[in-house]
Amino acid sequence: MKTWFRNLAIVIIAGLALASALPVNAAYPELQLEIRDHLFYPSVLKVPANTKIKLIVVNRDATPEEFESYELNREKVIMGGQKAVIFIGPLAPGEYPFFGEFNPKTAQGKVIAE
Repeated sequence: MKTWFRNLAIVIIAGLALASALPVNAAYPELQLEIRDHLFYPSVLKVPANTKIKLIVVNRDATPEEFESYELNREKVIMGGQKAVIFIGPLAPGEYPFFGEFNPKTAQGKVIAE
């Protein structure tokens, strides 16, 4: 019985040590993109190549907009006054255009991975 408690204590201590060594929340570089007056700000996002990115898209307009990119393989509707999180990458070096599907003539931009 004494050995059983000792082994249990070792397992708990080892588990706590392992848990404290792991990151609580894997952090990705974050970039913010805003939609205002049916335009993206900034319209060009430079990101590090070969890195996963957390893109926070804030729609300041009263109407919904859809972030869309065939090259990034992403599509997300963001309601007016709301925000959305879109993960992109890791991307090879290059340019990846995106647009607002509801206002494609004005809402345009690109991600440049370098």
